[in-house]
Amino acid sequence: MMWSTATRGLSMNEQPGTSDRPLPPQPLTPPSRTAGGTGQQPATPHPAYAGHQPFYGDPRGSSGPSTASGSKAPRDRRRVSVATFAAGALVAGLIGGGVATAGYNALEPDSSAGTVRSEPQSVVVNNSDDVNSITGAAVTASPSVVTIAVSGGDSSGTGSGIILDTDGHILTNTHVVTLGGQVSDPTIEVRLNDGRLFPATVVGTDPLSDLAVVKIDAPQLTAATLGDSDMLNVGDTAIAIGSPLGLSGTVTDGIVSTLNRTISVASSAVPEQQPDSSASENKDGFNFLPPGDSSAPQPQSQGSIYLNVIQTDAAINQGNSGGALVDTDGKIIGVNVAIASGGSSETTGNIGVGFSIPISYAERIAKEIIADGEATHGFLGVSISPASADGSPTTSPFSSGALVENVEPGSPAEDASLEAGDVITEVAGFTITDPESLTAAVRMQRVGEQVPVEILRNGQTMTMDVTLGEVPAN
Repeated sequence: MMWSTATRGLSMNEQPGTSDRPLPPQPLTPPSRTAGGTGQQPATPHPAYAGHQPFYGDPRGSSGPSTASGSKAPRDRRRVSVATFAAGALVAGLIGGGVATAGYNALEPDSSAGTVRSEPQSVVVNNSDDVNSITGAAVTASPSVVTIAVSGGDSSGTGSGIILDTDGHILTNTHVVTLGGQVSDPTIEVRLNDGRLFPATVVGTDPLSDLAVVKIDAPQLTAATLGDSDMLNVGDTAIAIGSPLGLSGTVTDGIVSTLNRTISVASSAVPEQQPDSSASENKDGFNFLPPGDSSAPQPQSQGSIYLNVIQTDAAINQGNSGGALVDTDGKIIGVNVAIASGGSSETTGNIGVGFSIPISYAERIAKEIIADGEATHGFLGVSISPASADGSPTTSPFSSGALVENVEPGSPAEDASLEAGDVITEVAGFTITDPESLTAAVRMQRVGEQVPVEILRNGQTMTMDVTLGEVPAN
């Protein structure tokens, strides 16, 4: 099972318009030049090479979409009223003409901060009178999702990111900006949804959450609207926006498959001494994939990080890492971080099991990184192992809690009177079924926060209030 990571980027072109509803210009030269309302339809991609933006299909364009009666019926989607779509399109910067081109603004002649690529990324809308909720959400959120290119030494790759504010802070993954731990001083370039390019600097990384913040100096940024991941339900629509395989502006959809899923990820950045961790080795966790076109060997992981994530069947592939998972209102509900794959090959892609870090947690981490350059995590101070339903140790994969083997002296656990032999079954509302889920749940909490901890002691269920400390430094 593998992390989602990055590969070389390609560019995506728009669908063709019609004579009565032409598209905005679709230039293959810098956007300052205008062209007629024609576009390209997807076909076999030409390979990317330096100095030329790859394209799909016949560059001369084609006629409008087929209306043959034998065409495949579209998937059923909740429709969005024209007024609702108009509001989203205005946020994106354009309404009408068949394409909602997100924030398409050429740079002023005296601006030297960024450059413009050869064609804009956009959300194609050929019929604004009949727009579904997926399209509306994509139009709203796409201007805030970027493509991130990272290089260092002999390694390179791409990922995605989310614009947090108009100051230029962008949220992404640690494994994106470090290329899975291969580089410590990366060169980073960010391509906005409107095509502008800007150099970026790393504000800070947090390996324990696999989150990072980079910053660009750019005008006219569209900050994302953050949702509330704590209010999600299983079955809610989930929409992934990012740059899988370098394909900027890709939109896929699915549902929230489950919530509060704990995954274990091998990481070269995990602290060598990891508190609240299982004594047993985890052999079924997720791993980083080699990033992009790099042939450099992956660094040896020294441990695992445990993440509490949203699971979704929206298609997530290499390059989606750091991108947005959004709801039908276009609000960010998660930061895409990993996929499960059916094999060990780097080329193995989406199989309908993707993972996203809840935005309510990611927002806290991002704010701390922006303020202090680093983030903090709650600390309980216990050594734990899997517990069976009766509270005894177990080697079964179906454990029912975290058995406290030892309480660290002077720790928050000792202050709250936790004892060896206690079985922890819930923390701050998160069900605990094993040591990994306990670690993930505790790490999500703020330092100094008082949280309820439910335990099983001598066959009796008890709840204790524990004031969490801070994860000790290495």
